[in-house]
Amino acid sequence: MVRKGLLSVCIALSCLGAPALHAQVELGPFIQDEGILDLKISPDGRFLAATLPAEDRSVIAILNRIDRSIVGSFQLPANTHIADFWWAKEDRLMFGLAQRFGMRDYPASTGELYAMNADGSRAQLLVGYRVQNSGLGTNIRSGPKEERVFAWPIDMLPDDPRNVLVAISPFGGDPYTRVDRMDVYSGRRNTIATVPVNQARFVTDHQGEVRFAVGSRSDNLSQLYYRANRGADWELLNHQGTSGRIESPVGFSQDGTIAYLQVTQPAGPDAIVAMDIASRERRELLRDEAVDPEILYRPGTEVAIGVRYPGATPRLAFFEPESDDARLFRMFEQAFPGHEIGVASSTRDANTKLLLATSDRDPGSFYTYDAREKKADFVLARRAAIDPEQMSPMAPVAIRARDGLTVHGYLTRPAGAPAGQPLPLVVVPHGGPFGISDAWAFDPETQLLAKAGYAVLQVNYRGSGGYGRSFMQAGAREWGGKMQDDLTDATRWAIEQGHTTQDRICIYGGSYGAYAAMMGAAREPDLYRCAAGYVGVYDLPMMRNDDRRGAAWMRTWFDEWVGADAQALSAASPTQRAAQIRSPVLLVAGGKDEVAPVGHTRSMERALRAADVPVETLYVANEGHGFYKPENRRTYYTKLLDFFATHLGGQRAAQ
Repeated sequence: MVRKGLLSVCIALSCLGAPALHAQVELGPFIQDEGILDLKISPDGRFLAATLPAEDRSVIAILNRIDRSIVGSFQLPANTHIADFWWAKEDRLMFGLAQRFGMRDYPASTGELYAMNADGSRAQLLVGYRVQNSGLGTNIRSGPKEERVFAWPIDMLPDDPRNVLVAISPFGGDPYTRVDRMDVYSGRRNTIATVPVNQARFVTDHQGEVRFAVGSRSDNLSQLYYRANRGADWELLNHQGTSGRIESPVGFSQDGTIAYLQVTQPAGPDAIVAMDIASRERRELLRDEAVDPEILYRPGTEVAIGVRYPGATPRLAFFEPESDDARLFRMFEQAFPGHEIGVASSTRDANTKLLLATSDRDPGSFYTYDAREKKADFVLARRAAIDPEQMSPMAPVAIRARDGLTVHGYLTRPAGAPAGQPLPLVVVPHGGPFGISDAWAFDPETQLLAKAGYAVLQVNYRGSGGYGRSFMQAGAREWGGKMQDDLTDATRWAIEQGHTTQDRICIYGGSYGAYAAMMGAAREPDLYRCAAGYVGVYDLPMMRNDDRRGAAWMRTWFDEWVGADAQALSAASPTQRAAQIRSPVLLVAGGKDEVAPVGHTRSMERALRAADVPVETLYVANEGHGFYKPENRRTYYTKLLDFFATHLGGQRAAQ
């Protein structure tokens, strides 16, 4: 059940003695598009649906599961991608569309739903703003009327041969979210539920009835609603403004008498709470000391059975520890040591499951598992060019910040580097910043830097997600403040632990991470040898002015999480602190960026040059918040490795 050719003992032993550094780093395996983005098995097990990237669009292919022949395919129009896809019926596939608005980092979902048969026939747009619109230069076929709404499926209704349930949120006008029953062949819909909040998320019971809804209004305060059955009035179970907590429904027990809620806590990670439907009595079931839970479902169903606690050693916990479900997942763990195992999809009868095995060094491999024979067979690897045995392991770290708060993260040392040897270090704060986190997972950029000879420190500073809402809230209005202190404290920890020395450290990040890199260089001019910012935000008043042109909820969010005081925002802007920076800087930006407009980078460049700070730049006119085109990614990472090699002495990119 191991990946062929990659996990033999001989290869593993030879890798331990291999040299850690190479004369030059080959960029290809790290910057190319993934071969397979996702793979799902059809409800009857006859087909596999695979999504593949094609630079400015997505391709979906349907394969016969037995002989792997292609039975159907569809290539989306330019600048159109697949956000997610689902087997709606035995031979009918539905997928949500996404676009790069203003060349954003990742394609943003448009709320459009498209469907096609397994053989590629009867393909049409079912719902969305491009329905029957021929003026957009798209070849997307449609049948229903054009409607400016955001749609997303919530229940495939496996016992209904034609219909699914979808959540519908209008772009304007009526702010409330509703649930429609939609015919996946014609796109016809009829409304079956409406809830008095916008941007709502719904949970159905095992009979396909909408029972829970959670959402908010312009104040961004979460509200949880419940109804006993179709047509019943909605009952408000929780209002964040009153209770101080967020309650999110995640599923039902098999008999439907218990609803499971994920509930934020005054301190620490979220808990899973069981609510008796009849009495409304609640009891806490599971809670970890460090990380938030991720709900697990019985394969092929929406029955909640337990949780996964993510991390370098992922742990599972079950509502019934001695159940068949628990034994099945534990068997998967034993069969794939050192990997995180997920059931990517399953046939309706659950006899055939599609497993995805991933790790910090493995981008992922798919296997089919036959429940009758208790046997797993390799299907394909996501990125065939990556040899997991040649990648570098991520070690979890826990660091005590100056105010006593514990922050978690990961330290990646180059494969083969002698233990205890100080190495040049790149500190890489993640973007976001709120609710985002670095995870124990394959990251091509981290592996590229390690291949070039650098240790890489990723820190989930306060404000990051996955450690409880109180940890995330601790970062509110702390741009350049305590969030930055966490990065400084983590860097000094790496020095104290002997992972690096003070004269061999650079700080680098993208988006918010670029902001943190510039603030780190300004606040700690003697700590970092160099700083690099990629598609960054550097002027907070400019950012506030841009965001306040959006919806009311966005204005509320910015004031609460970034800040409302113009003077304080200016003081926390790297553009105003350029004179404090003494280390060389690299700035990279895309001319079509709408998240962090190029004006941020140009303003930062002017401020640095006025302060006589050495600065290199790379502007790419046809890219945005993240570079897509392979030739632009190659140019960027070649320049980045050159920059680090100049100041830290690592390896450059192969030409």
